[in-house]
Amino acid sequence: MTPEQRYFFDIAGYLHLENALGEEELRKAREAADRYMNTPPDQLPPGFEIDGWRHTHGFAFDKALEALTMHPSFWPIIRELTYDRPRLGNGTLIVDRRRDSNSHLHCAREGYGWPSTRYGVRDGRIFCDDLVVFPYLDDVNPGDGGLVVVPGSHKAEFERPEQLYYDGLVTTEVPDGVVNVTPRAGDVVIISELLTHGTMPWQPRDRVRRALVLRFKTQNTGTLNFPPEILERLSPRTRDLVEPASFNTVKEIVKEQLA
Repeated sequence: MTPEQRYFFDIAGYLHLENALGEEELRKAREAADRYMNTPPDQLPPGFEIDGWRHTHGFAFDKALEALTMHPSFWPIIRELTYDRPRLGNGTLIVDRRRDSNSHLHCAREGYGWPSTRYGVRDGRIFCDDLVVFPYLDDVNPGDGGLVVVPGSHKAEFERPEQLYYDGLVTTEVPDGVVNVTPRAGDVVIISELLTHGTMPWQPRDRVRRALVLRFKTQNTGTLNFPPEILERLSPRTRDLVEPASFNTVKEIVKEQLA
């Protein structure tokens, strides 16, 4: 991480990396997303299914999408934040085209309790054991809706009052203290799961909001929960990325860059 990124992530709880994907990478990823979206459910490969706006295991549907799991724009950041102990726990493709697709503000602390997720700083390095990375495939303009966050809430010492921010459901107006993040196609957004976040309803009728939702944890937490059909599709490097391991283990995908 650059000093600027480290400072902003520490005070805000998220990063917005502009123009992270190259033009060709973005084109291939968008084409792969189109193929997933347009494949009839009964013709999808084993292990894949469409559940509303969630296209399960989207990162594994095509090599162009799988390549984004360790993209150089954010991979060093994920390694730093996890103390070089990264594990990909899930990777959904979302396709947001509905005006009723909003979600309440939430975070790991509210959903799973205070001990569930860690955030701390030692020796000039941030540690966070639960992160989400969103590589965006489409533009999001101001007023479109989409991701909203409460900057700085990843370090909140008080519980959020339920009635705050329209009872936690931000719909048409963004209240003070909340930010509607509006990435362009090819941008990447990284958040801590401790950051209070949600989604506003998607407003455009002629455009969709597509992004991968890559959930990273430290390798010593959670279990391997991908079906065999998905694991068989992955390259050896990505298979290493999704595997749990003890905290004392250094994965090959980390060793190759530490050498």
